[in-house]
Amino acid sequence: MSNHLFDEIRSRIADPGKVFLETADGQKLTFAGVLERSARYANALISLGVQPDDRVAVQVEKTPDALMLYLATVRAGAVFLPLNTAYTPAEIDYFISDAEPAVFVCDPKSESALRPIADRVGAKLQVLDSRGQGTLRDLADAVSPEFEDVPRLDDDLAAILYTSGTTGRSKGAMLSHENLASNARTLVTYWQFTENDVLLHALPIFHTHGLFVATNVMLMAGGSMLFLPKFDLDAALAMLPRATSMMGVPTFYTRLLGSDAFTKDLVGHMRVFISGSAPLSAEVHRAFRERTGHAILERYGMTETNMSTSNPYEGERRAGTVGFPLPGVGLRIADPKTGREVAGGAVGVIEVKGPNVFQGYWRMPEKTAEEFRSDGYFVTGDMARIASDGYISIVGRSKDLIISGGFNVYPAEVETVIDELPGVAESAVIGVPHPDFGEAVVAVVAAKAGADVSPEAVLSALQDRLAKFKQPKKVALIDSLPRNTMGKIQKNILRDEHRDAFQ
Repeated sequence: MSNHLFDEIRSRIADPGKVFLETADGQKLTFAGVLERSARYANALISLGVQPDDRVAVQVEKTPDALMLYLATVRAGAVFLPLNTAYTPAEIDYFISDAEPAVFVCDPKSESALRPIADRVGAKLQVLDSRGQGTLRDLADAVSPEFEDVPRLDDDLAAILYTSGTTGRSKGAMLSHENLASNARTLVTYWQFTENDVLLHALPIFHTHGLFVATNVMLMAGGSMLFLPKFDLDAALAMLPRATSMMGVPTFYTRLLGSDAFTKDLVGHMRVFISGSAPLSAEVHRAFRERTGHAILERYGMTETNMSTSNPYEGERRAGTVGFPLPGVGLRIADPKTGREVAGGAVGVIEVKGPNVFQGYWRMPEKTAEEFRSDGYFVTGDMARIASDGYISIVGRSKDLIISGGFNVYPAEVETVIDELPGVAESAVIGVPHPDFGEAVVAVVAAKAGADVSPEAVLSALQDRLAKFKQPKKVALIDSLPRNTMGKIQKNILRDEHRDAFQ
């Protein structure tokens, strides 16, 4: 019996001597090095007592060693649990208590605060720093570079990723070997990645985008990565001439557009720019195309489903849409209450089914049952509509739906109109309590640098562009919108800040 995910990765290695990964300071790791270093870390985990299905929790900075620890966990038959580096010890306490890992790897700077948490659940604490050094690296260096992969089937767990938890209790999405392998396999083909590709990798690796989409796709393609610890504008501009492809969040692209050094000549050789994890505004899409000649390829996915849709590689990459369902993915737009498919063009909740869809929520059987239809479709909570020619447009999360005076208001529709107004950089539309309407539409707007934007001007501009019930009752100006590490606007924060606006 094979180790399902890693065997497929291994089978795609055509040239062991080829460089798979290169850091900003010139460190290089070949595919042979990937096999050797991940084997050492797998042996290190086994020496710490890790058994099949044990969880290995990791909260460390992005380094090649951290990436090898992910592969090592898969090879050891355990379950990889990456944790956002921004989480506080109080937040980490919840995840560690819930997952009960056998091993917990953290940054040395956090060791004293996190050791009591690890001790409470019996997890063995190890450290890795921002240079890939620490007790776990020492242990890996001292063991054999050979490892016999632990057999794992396609439906065995490979990872648990906790959802962001912006509403209610954070949930651990259980992802199997085939969930990850099938999605990477599909994306390599759909986005036409080959061994000739060099990906600029500036995403974090505690999230599905940087860890599974970017990394697994490049491993499956046999390509290479330019591996930045985080997005740095100067470093990205310096490395783009050596890259053929880039995956990023919308913030990456707005920052590039803000630099005069980002020119068509700089990226004329590039094959593809891909965006996800947060909505890409149509304005940024158009500005990027005008500047570079490249149409950003936007796709849609989530922690529980990996990638579900994508704009086409060949064909129109339509601004403001996330394209079509990926091959092998079933997708429908349904009424959130009844589960029945809605008529063409109507708004409903996205439901998906396929080998990419997760196995359920860790230790939450009731919640898992709630989120799946009887025929196996997963209810994503994302509201969307499908155009007559099949392009899918996300209109917002179901929890972000505003019901004002009995009318449904979809924030994305209002935001699109506001974002097109002169001087507006971006906006977020939220619903807040209102004594007459139940909820009132509030627009939080960030202006472009040096622009003169007033609440009155925004309200006036919307009078003839939106139905009255969709028009904001209030416009609040702000320097910048609050975002999480993946660039998603944190509307929960904005709702808290403005909840008393009409009281």
